[in-house]
Amino acid sequence: MAEDRMRARAAGIPLDGETGPWNALTDVPGVEVGYVTLVEGADVRTGVTAILPRGRAGVGDPCAAGWHALNGNGEMTGTVWLEETGSLAVPVLLTNTYAVGPVHRGVVEWLGRNCRGTAPEWLLPVVTETWDAHLNDIHGTAVRPRHATEAIEAAGSGPLAEGAVGGGTGMRCYGFKGGSGTASRVVAYGSDRYTVGAFVQANFGAKRELTVAGVPVGRDLPDPDALAASETGAAPGTRPVPPGAGSIVVVLGTDAPLLPGECKALARRVPLGLARTGTTGSHFSGDLFLAFSTANSGALSSTFPQDEADAPYESLRFVPWGRMDRFYEAVVECVEEAVLNVLTGAASMTGRGGNHVPALPLARTRELLEARAV
Repeated sequence: MAEDRMRARAAGIPLDGETGPWNALTDVPGVEVGYVTLVEGADVRTGVTAILPRGRAGVGDPCAAGWHALNGNGEMTGTVWLEETGSLAVPVLLTNTYAVGPVHRGVVEWLGRNCRGTAPEWLLPVVTETWDAHLNDIHGTAVRPRHATEAIEAAGSGPLAEGAVGGGTGMRCYGFKGGSGTASRVVAYGSDRYTVGAFVQANFGAKRELTVAGVPVGRDLPDPDALAASETGAAPGTRPVPPGAGSIVVVLGTDAPLLPGECKALARRVPLGLARTGTTGSHFSGDLFLAFSTANSGALSSTFPQDEADAPYESLRFVPWGRMDRFYEAVVECVEEAVLNVLTGAASMTGRGGNHVPALPLARTRELLEARAV
């Protein structure tokens, strides 16, 4: 496919809401994201993504946090402790399903070298995954612990690459090439302005479901297998999983001051943004979401008492529950746009066993949107 890839807005897709300067999770002040992308030989199409809520310098300073599972056919480590404490003090790492172990080990090693004062003898890293075995040799050993540490060290602010990068390298979305995507929204709250950002690792959905800006384009787009055959000249292969299977992981961040329960409420709104893109939630898809707030630095600590006579208190400043609707709206909008940014930005890819996943055909998608607008 010769089409240039671009973000959804640049492709002419009408979307609501005011974005931050980068239209990315990194618009939330202090948040850093890093990638390690592994494309080697014919069979390695995978990688690691690191999300640092307070950047490398802020690891160990807990954020209020909550998580939610729409469907549990996936893994996100560390969530039992996150649920218990309502806090997140470590990086969040995204990779493929069978690489959770080495990535988990890599996070422990990085924290041991760089943050010994945080938890010198005990850590519960947050590592999550989606399945990339159609394009990647998922049984191989391409992802090593060092790739987790490299992704953390690569993390920075500013604009983010999207599509086949980091943990999203070998993913599919609605039958087309999927991967990593991001978006953000600015929320006015009285005289203050806060940012809500979303990062997605998208590997979900059936082609027939795909909806773009309210238009059910999927039913009229070319079949991905037929597109793959036309691009490679090879006969379509056998589908390894049913249409709609796969997974999606979403990480939300905001600088708005929120309670842990309010972060969990943000995570529960993620499926509403995904539904705008058409998915009905496959049984064979792991749909796991995490949200954090970078406000209230220094609170929500969980350390061993140094002096039994000491009895400290902590305080949280937070948006009242009755004022959360604007933040829910921001979540729905930026999750929808992040998924579309994956689809419009990702290029076609050939991987394991010659399997080929075509990119979403942008010209045809625009035709279908324009026909509905007439």
